[in-house]
Amino acid sequence: MTTADPARSPARRTRRADARRNYELLLLAAREVFAEQGSGAPLEVVARRAGVGNATMYRHFAARHELVIAVYADEVAALCARAGALATELPPEDALFGWLRGVIDHLATKRDVAIVLTDERHGPRSPLFDRWYHAMLGTTSALLARAAQAVQPGLRAEDLLLLAAGIALTGTDSARHDRLLAAMRHGITIQAD
Repeated sequence: MTTADPARSPARRTRRADARRNYELLLLAAREVFAEQGSGAPLEVVARRAGVGNATMYRHFAARHELVIAVYADEVAALCARAGALATELPPEDALFGWLRGVIDHLATKRDVAIVLTDERHGPRSPLFDRWYHAMLGTTSALLARAAQAVQPGLRAEDLLLLAAGIALTGTDSARHDRLLAAMRHGITIQAD
């Protein structure tokens, strides 16, 4: 007599399919709610719109920033792809600061992500956050390496991401972002005599 493999049982497959469906419903609902109310919208509204309970939502997304990152994953991919275009179109220093401007724009409407990025008290980060962070960090590192002759020695990609997040946390005022980024650029670039 053989015993059935519980991992292959119909109930087990159904749960996995249900979990995938709930994940997709949550992403769709979050996109809609964030488009209407911003990424600071109450998560209960997202769960209700998805037709799931809060517990289901938190099983998939343990924290708000995780949901925000998942919703905007395509935006991060496009932002990183744009960095490649900047690197071929612009001088290294301009490409680096063009990229940082894009990072600031990305983070300015995702305050929770910017806060987690700048606050190490959040403890270990999830694989979803790590993928987002390493994509941003890798892109920043590559652009910084290309611009190494134009910036102060010892500057790290992590430092630039933290500075960009700090600028983004000042709000969504584009003119302020431009002023602060210009001040940052002046401070970290090597000035010709």
